[in-house]
Amino acid sequence: MMSKTTIAPQGPEFSQMVQGYWRLADWGMSPQQRLTFLKQHIELGITTVDHADIYGNYECEQLFGEALKLDPSVREQIEIVTKCDINLCSDKFPDRKVNHYDTSAAHIYDSVNNSLARLNVEQLDVLLIHRPDVLMDADEVAQAFQELHKIGKVKHFGVSNFSASQFSLLQSRLSKSLVTNQVEINPLNFEVAHDGTLDQLQQARIQPMAWSCLAKGEIFSGNSEQIQRVRKELEAIRDEIGAQTIDQVIYAWVMRLPSKPVPIIGSGKIERVANAVKALQLELSREQWYRVWVAAKGHGVP
Repeated sequence: MMSKTTIAPQGPEFSQMVQGYWRLADWGMSPQQRLTFLKQHIELGITTVDHADIYGNYECEQLFGEALKLDPSVREQIEIVTKCDINLCSDKFPDRKVNHYDTSAAHIYDSVNNSLARLNVEQLDVLLIHRPDVLMDADEVAQAFQELHKIGKVKHFGVSNFSASQFSLLQSRLSKSLVTNQVEINPLNFEVAHDGTLDQLQQARIQPMAWSCLAKGEIFSGNSEQIQRVRKELEAIRDEIGAQTIDQVIYAWVMRLPSKPVPIIGSGKIERVANAVKALQLELSREQWYRVWVAAKGHGVP
């Protein structure tokens, strides 16, 4: 059984891998099929689920909540993460003229209330600010976080796609630590390993959540020189370490980082989720890890 990990000194226990639900609206599942899928990945040890208010044109949380309503007891077995602050132009908001960010207290309160209603739950385990907002008033966000925690609607708070300085700014206004920074990490894009983002999290003993670990599938279907180099190296390492697929090698590569990223799995096929979980049994040597680095960069280390 997959063990739990406490992702921050003051922060919640997560499963070592997270099930992402950003494509739930595309999976074509009935409410019962969604519930079955949820229970199946819980059985695999994946108890943490990742959402955002905007996913599926503001519909994925609702679809998940419909499944949860069929068996409310499942709520006690999972940790729910969701996000707010992106305002999308949508048929649901016809007056919006441009996509934009909103970290005002009013928007955060409204977003949380809407997410709770759609998910059919009374409390969120973690709320993340989805994208950095140039107009973010850190004091206002901190006050909103404090109030939401006080009234019991959100247990913990974090951010997504924040730079180290943006993370530090918001943290400076909070008495309780942010518990994660959800960032993109994959063999085609791992700049967070070099720009101070992961250094900061390791220093604070906070584990990042890693999104797009498979680079939106480009590693499997792309034909650029970089992708071909990376794919070839991943295939070689797959054979060396006894992995079944390069997906597993990629997840192991991400988890090899010392900040201990928690990968988010995006597939709605339980077979692929089960395959990803097997990556927890794999370990890359330092040289194998850097071989992927070299393949991605197209040159040796400095």
